[in-house]
Order: sequence, then C-alpha cells, then structure tokens
Amino acid sequence: MSVVMLCTMVLCFALTISVAVSIGLSAIVGIQIGNANMLISVKEMFNSINKFPLAAIPFFILAGNIMETGGISRRLVEFAKSIVGGVQGGLPMTCVLTCMIFAAVSGSSVATTFAIGTILIPALIKHGYPTTYAASLQATSAELGVIIPPSIPMILYGVSAEVSIGELFIAGFGPGLFIGAALMFWVWVYCKYKRWGKNDGEGRLSFGKASWQAGWALMMPVIILGGIYGGVFTPTEASAVAVFYALIVGTLIYREIKLKDLAMIMRKSVLSSAVIMFIIANAGLFAFLITRAGVPEAIGHWLQDVLKSPAYFLLGVNAALFLIGMFIETSAAIIVLAPILAPVAVHFGIDPVHFGLVMVVNLALGMITPPFGVNLFAACTVARISLDRMIKDLVPFVLVILVCLMVVSYVPALSLTLRDLVYAK
Repeated sequence: MSVVMLCTMVLCFALTISVAVSIGLSAIVGIQIGNANMLISVKEMFNSINKFPLAAIPFFILAGNIMETGGISRRLVEFAKSIVGGVQGGLPMTCVLTCMIFAAVSGSSVATTFAIGTILIPALIKHGYPTTYAASLQATSAELGVIIPPSIPMILYGVSAEVSIGELFIAGFGPGLFIGAALMFWVWVYCKYKRWGKNDGEGRLSFGKASWQAGWALMMPVIILGGIYGGVFTPTEASAVAVFYALIVGTLIYREIKLKDLAMIMRKSVLSSAVIMFIIANAGLFAFLITRAGVPEAIGHWLQDVLKSPAYFLLGVNAALFLIGMFIETSAAIIVLAPILAPVAVHFGIDPVHFGLVMVVNLALGMITPPFGVNLFAACTVARISLDRMIKDLVPFVLVILVCLMVVSYVPALSLTLRDLVYAK
C-alpha cells in the first residue's frame, strides 16, 4: 500500500499537481487499497489541524501582511541600512540584515520575500546590481524567515514530533544569526571581488534618526519574543499579540493602513493560511495511513541497521532531505517526516530540538532550489524575471547555506547552548 501511495504522489508531482492535492490523492488511493474507514480518515484530517499551537500560523501570516502594508518593513530597511549601508556592498548586506529583523516577527519566508523584496530589489537594481543577483539574494535572505524564530516550520515540527515549541524557538537563534552573518560576509567578499556597491551609502539616514523612525517597529520582536521567554504568553498567544501590535502601529501610529486596506490584508492572509492548513490536513491523513502500515517503524529499523553512527545518520538524512526539499513543500515534508525521523535521531543520541533545527534549515534550502522553490517564484515575481535566469547567481548562495547546514548539523552547541541556558538544562 505504501509503495502505491508513494508512486501516486510522485506521479502527481510529475504532472505538476499542487502539493496538497497530490498528498490528498495519494492518501485516497491508500484508503481504497487498505480498506480504511472513511469516517476515521476524515477524523484524522480534522485532528491534524485541530491543535492549539497551529493557531499561531494564520496569526503570524496576518501579522506579516500587516507589517508589509503598514510601513513597518520600510522603516526596518532604513534602520538596517543605517547600520551596514556605509560599507562596500552595504545595500545587499542591508537586505540580509533586514530579513533577519523581519524574521523575528513574521515566521514566513514568502512573507519576508514580498515585504522586503518589494523595497530592496528595485533599490538594488537602481544601484547597478544585476536583476538576477538582486532576486537571488532576496530569495536566499528570506530563508531566515523560517530559521529565526518565530517560525511556522518550527511550530509544525514541534507539533509533529511532540517537542517544545518554546525550546525550538530559543534554539533557532544560534543557527539563524550564524547563517545571517555568513550570508553578510559572503555578500561583502563577493561585492569586493566584483567591485560593486561603492556608493551604497548615499542617501542613508543616520543611525539615530533611523532608530527613532523605526522605534515602534523594532519594539515588535522585543515584545513578542520577550513575552514568550518571559512566560507572559505562549507562542500561539504571541502570534495574536503580534497581529494586535502591528495593527495598532500601522493604523494609529504610522497611519499607513486605511480601512479599505484591511479587506485586502485579510484576503491575502486567509488564502495563505488555507493553503497551509489544507496541506497539513492531507499530510496528517497521509502520515496516519503510512503509520498504520508500519512504514515509520520499518524505516527506523532500516536506518539504524544501515547508518551505524550519529554522524552517518545526519549525513544520510541531510542528503535525503535536500533532495526531498526540492520537490515537496516544507510544511508537508515536516509533517510527514518528523514523526518518522525524530525517534530515530533520539535513538542515535541526537537531541530532538537540535534535530528539528537541522530539518528546518535543510528544508529551507528547498525554498531556493529549483524546480519548486517558493522563494524563487516570489523573488521572480517581484523582480519580473524568469526562474532560469537566476540559476547562475543562485548557486553561490546555495553553497553558502549548505556549508552552514553542515555546521548546524555537526556543532549541536550552536543550537543548544542558548536553549540550555534559558531552560537550565
């Protein structure tokens, strides 16, 4: 049954059917072959999305859309530019730094791509950077939207693998800051080599003025993350606070959101949330059927027999996830694979929080790798170019993230040190 389900899903992908529908169709095939009770199947789909932590997803998406429309993104760009814009290659570095700050409240890489890309991709092109480079840089930098907490994939991993979402969030800071710093260093070196961006500092605000203008925007991650780790509210409650704060700042303080904008913001947020929830429901049913068929146990035993050490296990899993991430949407991959792989990781002595970060960073790579990288399509839309033109400029960024992935995988202290300090482990 499981083989037929997998073949059905691969066939659907080959026919360019959407991820959610592909998983759903393969699950229906499994129901028919396995004579599963349809009522139980519907119940499993409902149970997959009827979980309190998942309520954070639509709220974080809504908060990101409010920030994009309410002028918060633009002020964060000016703030980041005041810090790094004065050096050669300062504008691309501004792109990375802004995505790091925006990631601390959005939880979504696609939202980060649109919110920051609509401002910085035209600015990069205006300063003489190739359009393909600007789009590749933005797509890669937006990855930080799912690595730096709060993160929607971390929420999904926490729910699927039964791991503390709070611990995942605090552990995500180490890899997120490390990858952001690595990208900024590479951008600086590459711009030096290409002799780009010698005049990037023109027209930037002073640090004091930019900080004053972005003050309300900068308070948002402080309130959200401070509230979570201060025990004031849970990550799910924090998502609702993020929406409330962004709405107040955008409508009453910056006054850039009009009443007519709210319908558009809600529509975008509902559509994005519905897509993710539909994927979660179908992936939950798929996971239920393969679990019933004993596939996770079989894979677990096989991995333990073939990969004899934690190092080989991480290498094998990273190779598999890299290929899977090219074709399967991150949310679906985490929901299906986390319950299978996390117990095996624990068997090898790997902390489930550390393994969760490895999964998230690896699958985030899928967002910038053809043929189905969602960040690539978003960046191409903003830059108005075709995907094939980006490949040459994209390769160095993928290699940088791959190197960072190896560091995250084999240096667990990068993920766990802050977690252990905060949670006194």
